[in-house]
Amino acid sequence: MADPTAAAEAIRAGRTSLGIELGSTRIKICLIGDDLGTVIAVGSHEWENQLVDRLWTYSLDDVWSGIRSAYSALAEDAREQHGLRPVSFSAIGVSAMMHGYLAFDAADELLVPFRTWRNTNTGPAAAELTELFGVNIPLRWSIAHLHQAVLDAEPHVPQIAFLTTLAGYVHWRLTGRKVLGVGDASGMFPIDSTTKDYDTALVFRYDALVAERAPGLRLSDLLPEVLVAGQAAGQLTTEGAALLDPTGALKPGAILAPPEGDAGTGMVATLSVAPRTGNVSAGTSIFAMLVLEGPLAGLHHEIDMVTTPAGDPVAMVHCNNGASELGAWVSLFSQFAAAAGLPASSDAVFTTLFSEALAGAPDAGGLLAYNQLSGEPIAGLDEGRPLVVRTPDSAFTLGNFMRAQLYGVFATLALGMKVLTDEGVSLDQMFAHGGLFRTAGVAQRFLAAAIGAPVSLADTASEGGAWGIAVLAAYAADDTELDLDAWLRSRVFAGAQFATVQPDATDVAGFAAYLEQYRAGLAIEQSAVTALP
Repeated sequence: MADPTAAAEAIRAGRTSLGIELGSTRIKICLIGDDLGTVIAVGSHEWENQLVDRLWTYSLDDVWSGIRSAYSALAEDAREQHGLRPVSFSAIGVSAMMHGYLAFDAADELLVPFRTWRNTNTGPAAAELTELFGVNIPLRWSIAHLHQAVLDAEPHVPQIAFLTTLAGYVHWRLTGRKVLGVGDASGMFPIDSTTKDYDTALVFRYDALVAERAPGLRLSDLLPEVLVAGQAAGQLTTEGAALLDPTGALKPGAILAPPEGDAGTGMVATLSVAPRTGNVSAGTSIFAMLVLEGPLAGLHHEIDMVTTPAGDPVAMVHCNNGASELGAWVSLFSQFAAAAGLPASSDAVFTTLFSEALAGAPDAGGLLAYNQLSGEPIAGLDEGRPLVVRTPDSAFTLGNFMRAQLYGVFATLALGMKVLTDEGVSLDQMFAHGGLFRTAGVAQRFLAAAIGAPVSLADTASEGGAWGIAVLAAYAADDTELDLDAWLRSRVFAGAQFATVQPDATDVAGFAAYLEQYRAGLAIEQSAVTALP
């Protein structure tokens, strides 16, 4: 808990760092002071994507109304807790969902609605680019979205003057600078691990590929400038301050960190930026990040090659579908409780149902849960249809149902992780973060069984990426020669406590049996996609 006197003094002096993270279901803003490991105020705003013309999107109006709502909630939280609202910060960081497609013309006008990472219409482009580059290009990467627009001869392509991600867009509006942190940039286009910039040879290769189909398109003219953690990425302008705080109370001038993706902030939030460390982030999507000691032996379609915020190579196993379907079932049980005259908070329902999962059979008793609300490339699915499947002789209990749902969150991730195990990738420590892990000892235990490795939770993990980008902002403002890992260990995590769960042999065997059935049952999921368009 923040010391009230110290927190108030930090707010009064503007000696604070602000972290803004735009997640898939919530925009969260987090304020930290001199004690970087302690949050002194928070604000949030719920939002949802929309399916428009079969493409997932968020409107830019919703981006700014959501940010203003979250910032207003943070300012009020600071007033209630510490007696005053902030009027200045020493540093600010912006993070958001990675990948996707935001294309602007020379007048800085958005050309087509924001296309998020969740869209899977880019299959032909991703396949062609993977073959051209010899590097796996996932469907959600920005370059795949651009190339699909080229292949489809979309009329906006000749007008494109700038491409960026959601974090890059918000940062640009706050500072006037078109830049990206290297971690976020690595989800737009492949990064050269030596230069920590876009791979120049592949940029030239792409320009040659589209020379006839998109005359005049030069990728190097469109992509944001790449920066690494610790570099200053501009200052909050007067216009930017007004976007955050329309009351006019917020002063410009704060240093901004390079904008990062949620993968990078997750690495920071879990102290997993050094080789042989990794983390799992569970939210609407779920992904694992493993910092590598060297390159992988081959190209794997299940693995994305991205970087840490400092530019070190990372193997990423990304699944489009995480805990959303699980959350829908929890909501259904909440509605039942209310209808029965026994209303309970969402947290109480989560805790009750997660605890029941511990009583389920190790293999979930013959139940399978498919959480695919959208396409899932690792599972070979262009679209998704959530399903619960069971055999006639299954044990249909609440414990087995909930264990199947939790196993279902981790199943596709486990399919991708096996590729890295076969590559001989080693881990000293795997960290986890996200709301899924708030109920102690349940999702953490099942994840350990799914990946066959110890899983640790830090006492900062519940604050997640908003705290992580606030820490990166503090790093950018700090006059230090320490690299990111050393700085985090000495300045942020020196006194942190970690709760570690070892894989339970019974759970490991049970999850393996579940996963075998799950893999076989993917044919059912594919049939549902075909039968229920």
